[in-house]
Amino acid sequence: MLQNNERPGWLGQDAGLQMRANAMKHKLNDDTTMDGIMRQTPAAIRVVLQYGMLCVGCPIATFHTVSEAAHEHELDEDRLRRDLQAAIDAGNVD
Repeated sequence: MLQNNERPGWLGQDAGLQMRANAMKHKLNDDTTMDGIMRQTPAAIRVVLQYGMLCVGCPIATFHTVSEAAHEHELDEDRLRRDLQAAIDAGNVD
């Protein structure tokens, strides 16, 4: 029987955790949807709610980019992006 570290493609527990942590932290781009942000970084949900946005559970969130959501909610896009990016950079720690 193969041990975990002998399995083909096995990177080890620490490497796997690091890969997941890196996947959670990303930079916003023009194609990033509100749904994608909230799914990848649940801490961003708090930012969305603080802005009074109801993107959580909204069927349009899967299509709305940050720019479109800011426009729809008449928000300062740069400020929203900055706050969302701060939540992403902090990870999922509340």
